[in-house]
Amino acid sequence: MNTIEVHDLVKAYKLYEKPADRIKEAFLKNRCYHKDFMAVDGITFCVEKGETVGIIGSNGAGKSTLLKMITGVLLPTAGRISLSGNVSALLELGAGFDAERNGIDNIYLNGRIQGLSKKEIDASVPQILEFADIGNFIYQPIKTYSSGMLVRLAFSVAVNIMPEILIVDEALSVGDVRFQQKCYRKIREFTKNGTVLFVSHDTGAISSFCDRVIWMDKGKIYKEGKPGEMIEEYLSYMRYDVTDMEKKKCSAEDIQVQETADNTCRLSFGNQAASFLKITLTDEKGKLLAQAKPGQKIRIAMEIAAKRDVEFPILGFNIKDILGNELVVTNTVFEKVKLQPLKAGEVSFFQWQFTFPDLHSGDYPVDLALAEGTYANHEQIHFVSDALVIQCVDDCLYPEGRGRLVPRDIKLLAGQRQAKEVAG
Repeated sequence: MNTIEVHDLVKAYKLYEKPADRIKEAFLKNRCYHKDFMAVDGITFCVEKGETVGIIGSNGAGKSTLLKMITGVLLPTAGRISLSGNVSALLELGAGFDAERNGIDNIYLNGRIQGLSKKEIDASVPQILEFADIGNFIYQPIKTYSSGMLVRLAFSVAVNIMPEILIVDEALSVGDVRFQQKCYRKIREFTKNGTVLFVSHDTGAISSFCDRVIWMDKGKIYKEGKPGEMIEEYLSYMRYDVTDMEKKKCSAEDIQVQETADNTCRLSFGNQAASFLKITLTDEKGKLLAQAKPGQKIRIAMEIAAKRDVEFPILGFNIKDILGNELVVTNTVFEKVKLQPLKAGEVSFFQWQFTFPDLHSGDYPVDLALAEGTYANHEQIHFVSDALVIQCVDDCLYPEGRGRLVPRDIKLLAGQRQAKEVAG
């Protein structure tokens, strides 16, 4: 049995170049002064009772617009939405709250909007207050709340008024870490009997909670499938070898065939006597990766094009946390690897292979560097900041040695030089 059915859903916005064009169009019925922007363009899908579906996609893909239409906040331009069961939604922070009223009043206001009787709301209030845990602020006007307090109350109301369908749109990113964990436990408990539609950029949460993932791109459904497969492909699309300009020009389908195209990085410097052409993350068999697990053998593969001879090359990399703190730093000098000179006009292929260190779940940017000379006296040829981002998935399968940051069994695989012409 389907609790959510969406058929050929469309949301179009009229875009005008000048404010006066809106007035002209209102009076001149036979003239068109606008262009249609399709925020949601012909989407069809169903969600079964008890199913948890995650929706992923880049900013502007139409995810929030879709949820607002499902919850009735926005009216669709065309299409049909069918819901079986009462819906509770956590969309924009504070949506549906009256800023002048206190927390208690807003609990009753939201309950009545959901169609609950006063008796039913009375029964839910103790649970709501206990979960929100904002103390005496519950008797103060909503406008005095911090963003964290507001999301605590909003989420508590959303999950404790006995909904059959819960819709969450990235709202939990505002709360502190402890409250986020508390919310995720509540969602996990809710998924046992209820239906959840979940939008988040937290791919770890999507993977943990969802039975199915829908990937949206440019207002359409690009793909849908199992969480592991969808997230792996989505992260590859988002992180590998595509500049912002290319993303604006191409759809997700176009990007997919360009996954191994030349990497273009914004933050780089050096004399450019040689440069990184392509940078990819793979497993030890050469398969492209977007995620890595502690204890997994991975490779950072590079192609380097030399414009002139580089007699004494030094190749290195570092792994950082999201704040930029260096966790792992190494190079060919530290590893006692002597590289052969890079020849002008040739492309050289190298791979750093190592066991991924024991890090907690999260994103870890990687810097790559090519220098010339000695460790004490060298010149930077090409340094690429945030050349790629490794998402660590800590599933506790590798508890031994937890806390070690040194990548084990590290070595440089080199020497597959190809005679290719390099533009001067």
